[in-house]
Amino acid sequence: MAGSCLGAIAAVALVAAAFTRPAVAADLTVVELFTSQGCSSCPPADANLGILAGQDGVLALSFGVTYWDSLGWADTFAQPAFTQRQRDYAVALGNSHVYTPQMLVDGRIELVGNRMGAIEAALDRAVVEKAAAVRPSRLVLGADSVTLGDGAGLPEGGAEVWLVRYTAGRVDIPVARGENGGRTLAITHAVRELAPLGTWTGAAITLPIPPGDPTLKRAILVQRKGPGAILAAVTD
Repeated sequence: MAGSCLGAIAAVALVAAAFTRPAVAADLTVVELFTSQGCSSCPPADANLGILAGQDGVLALSFGVTYWDSLGWADTFAQPAFTQRQRDYAVALGNSHVYTPQMLVDGRIELVGNRMGAIEAALDRAVVEKAAAVRPSRLVLGADSVTLGDGAGLPEGGAEVWLVRYTAGRVDIPVARGENGGRTLAITHAVRELAPLGTWTGAAITLPIPPGDPTLKRAILVQRKGPGAILAAVTD
């Protein structure tokens, strides 16, 4: 599927205190940014994700995609699996192409990642929509397993349980070539691994978590198949 890098978009004023949402127990809003170190439109969105990562109740994740690697700089965090996830979202949303920087809020609200006003509105909308969704009664991340409680009324097909491993905090990446050549990019919560753990059908279940790099943080996403709405999430 052909990608398209958005043209230059006016820089957004980045004010970390712009908005704050109180955390709800075991109830995170997930923001996925599909980005590329080789796309000149992405740095403002990367900065916005850095702001979101500091907000209570938000799980911000940066997915590097591979389709701009031919522009002169191969993204140091990009993986084919992350590109495929974005393409799966495109199919589910009825989009004809993929682009960067794209944000998905709770797997259901799509927007351009460098428009902070739209991001704020999407977060508010996600909180309202999630309140009406069928979710596990509890979601507990242990050392080597994750436990999901029951959830009556889950539609047929259930939900996928995903393991995400990511680098906590910010990593500064000097870019030598390509559209961002000569710049140092700040990447926050770079995803390093995405793996399916199993299916939640609405009944209580405990799923094993395979061992991995202990220096990375872990997150669990409970997501309608498609991919669709993210029903629940938890992180270390």
